[in-house]
Amino acid sequence: MRRAEGTVRVSAPSGPAPGGEPPGTVPRRTSAPGEAEHPTAGLPATPAPTGNTADAVDRTAERRGGHRARGRGAGRARGRGSGDGGEGLRRLLPQALVVAFLAGGTSAFVAHDRAVTLSVDGKARTLHTFASDVTGLLEREGVTLGPHDEVTPAPDTPLSHGDEVAVGHGRPLRLTLDGGHRIVWTTARTVGGALRELGVRLDGAYLSTPAGTRLGRAGTALEVRTERRVTVLVDGREHTVATNAATVRATLRAAGVDLGADDTTSVPLDAFPRDGQTVAVLRVARSEQVRAKAIAFRTVRRPDPELDQGTELVERAGRAGLRRTLYQVRTVNGVRERPRRVRSEVVREPRDEVVRVGTRRLPTSVRGADGLDWDALARCESGGRPDAVDPSGTYGGLYQFDQSTWRSLGGSGRPQDAPAAEQTLRAKKLYVSRGASPWPVCGRKLSR
Repeated sequence: MRRAEGTVRVSAPSGPAPGGEPPGTVPRRTSAPGEAEHPTAGLPATPAPTGNTADAVDRTAERRGGHRARGRGAGRARGRGSGDGGEGLRRLLPQALVVAFLAGGTSAFVAHDRAVTLSVDGKARTLHTFASDVTGLLEREGVTLGPHDEVTPAPDTPLSHGDEVAVGHGRPLRLTLDGGHRIVWTTARTVGGALRELGVRLDGAYLSTPAGTRLGRAGTALEVRTERRVTVLVDGREHTVATNAATVRATLRAAGVDLGADDTTSVPLDAFPRDGQTVAVLRVARSEQVRAKAIAFRTVRRPDPELDQGTELVERAGRAGLRRTLYQVRTVNGVRERPRRVRSEVVREPRDEVVRVGTRRLPTSVRGADGLDWDALARCESGGRPDAVDPSGTYGGLYQFDQSTWRSLGGSGRPQDAPAAEQTLRAKKLYVSRGASPWPVCGRKLSR
């Protein structure tokens, strides 16, 4: 094959060889014993063409023209000299076949060579290839495609001369968009290009990395906060602000809203503000209130056999205790809320009251007064009611005792609180000492 692609070189005769044929006759080559005679034997082999194939074809054609000219001259010389024209044609025919083979091989080489432009991640270069489709081109150029890479046109697309093939390698983007986290793959080469592919609006947006930053194959972390419109209600007024802040607190600061120490908002201050959201500022005022409340004392009743039944004697007076409770009062936007108890403490403990209660049986008879009609007197004075009290509040009980008289007779407390039997006993004693004079109107009822 290398001999067929070689260049045929033919030298013109310059004179008769010693002992040879006449001038104008091509010398013959005598075959060695046992060697078959070949028409092209003795022609030097030319290495396979390198460099530009078209130049090789041109040089071959040029040599063909020269060979033809020299062949015609040699033929005429042979015709004139010896008449051996058939032998010359036999020698020129193999040379013509070699030239035709070279021309056909070069045409096939040119027909399968394609000039295409290959762009990998934006870096383009023009190259020649024998690949028949995009996949073959990428394999020959050592371009490996991953699951997130993109190639245009499709890998199985046939290649033609002048085609353009673009390869974009996928890059992981760890994206935090308006508080949401996700990983996306992109063939864009810059931060801005990736966000435009994702349809993220960049006007007024905050980017943790500039939009022109190139994305590496290993991946990039990016935080994006788009511009949002938030309505702020404060002090009875409404403000709409455009913000790319990460928190409600920063949004209020951008809107020029100052928060007091106790002020709060309808949305947590550390929350991410959403587009179209309304945030109300609550002006809070706090105050404290102390309330005092008495603690009732207990009454301890102790039986006393030295006192008559129905007689009670306060041995020690009780004293109420005191409790103080601290309340916190919150006022929100001028509206007072229900007080909240903070703490409570007892300032003074209560002291029990001690009462002696008589257990001695009362005498039922008083000499000099037993035969009188005490029921009739009671009906006249009080209507027969032991707890009766006159309109002035001075007299009480069945027999309308005043307080001083009642005590002088050994009674305790108020007469209207004493049992009916005790009241009758005290009335009999009063009659023995003073007669019916304590009852100037009803005293006559005592006589039967």
